[in-house]
Amino acid sequence: MNSTTCYFTQNNSKPDYKDVLILRRFINDRGKIIRQSISGVTAENQRLLTRAIKRARYMALLPYTDRHSL
Repeated sequence: MNSTTCYFTQNNSKPDYKDVLILRRFINDRGKIIRQSISGVTAENQRLLTRAIKRARYMALLPYTDRHSL
């Protein structure tokens, strides 16, 4: 990523647990959430993003680890 501008601010949107394709951009190949300093997301959107990813994992839209595939 290494972007200096926030993806969500740029697109005038908020992280949503149903947007799995967008959420996948912010988790690494092991299934971990990418840090704010690497992804370039603002602090507020990072909190919303984390909540959305955890919600999507709970609803089985995203895998918890790399060994859980869909």
